[in-house]
Amino acid sequence: MEFLQFFISGLSLGSIYAIIALGYTMVYGIAKMLNFAHGDVIMVGGYLVFTVSTSMGLPVWIGMTAAVVGCTALGVLIERFAYRPLRGATSLAVLITAIGVSYLLQNLALLIFGAAPKSFTSVVSVPALTLAGGALTITGESLVTIAACIVIMIVLTLFVNKTKPGRAMHAVSEDRGAAQLMGVNVNGTIALTFAIGSALAAIAGALLCSAYPTLTPYTGAMPGIKAFVAAVFGGIGSIPGAMIGGILLGLIESLSKAYISSEMADAIVFLVLIIVLVVKPTGIFGKKISEKV
Repeated sequence: MEFLQFFISGLSLGSIYAIIALGYTMVYGIAKMLNFAHGDVIMVGGYLVFTVSTSMGLPVWIGMTAAVVGCTALGVLIERFAYRPLRGATSLAVLITAIGVSYLLQNLALLIFGAAPKSFTSVVSVPALTLAGGALTITGESLVTIAACIVIMIVLTLFVNKTKPGRAMHAVSEDRGAAQLMGVNVNGTIALTFAIGSALAAIAGALLCSAYPTLTPYTGAMPGIKAFVAAVFGGIGSIPGAMIGGILLGLIESLSKAYISSEMADAIVFLVLIIVLVVKPTGIFGKKISEKV
């Protein structure tokens, strides 16, 4: 039962990583940009829920709505003013800008909320599930997080494959110039991608802070990095890869903490990534693309 307890904990943590990784993989797959400010959007989502639901005392659903709407708007603004002017710039310029946006969001949070940790009230009201006569307990946060990850994965896959905006995303991903010639609004499609990724970050932020109820301006930094690792692990640009990579990463981290060393868990996660990339550089679901010159 102890193994099952750690396994479920890893599934829950991995589901959070998977939701965050979906934002990374969508932006990279369509805009070919690595948005390293994505982790800090998670933190913004957490603070919006905290401010509306805890500080102002409004219902949780209003706080969640405010977080999703606020982070969606933030994602669109980041794309419009930070990344769109660099659309034709080098990858290094985009990377430096992303790091700058990340530090900007962290320092704005420091100015507004201070460095002291905030006690976050869980947005989940589902009771814990007790099995095997009390030997196995699954928290409500774990149940909701795993269910949310599955639903988001299904909805996002259907959206990308079955809707007109989704087909536009496929077109922009394949060939931005050709898509524009065929009448696809490239700027609008990329902005929509950032909006969806940031909305997912808000949901992930609320679930992360519910499971680990401490909120600081740096809350999203490490989960953001690990979610990027998960996206690379699964094959960046692949939606199923982001989910599988996130869940595997959560399981590896949870089981490493339980059976090897809690201090070494992060090192083990990154070591596994290195091994995977040495064996299969494109990740688990990534495809090798040949470029014509």
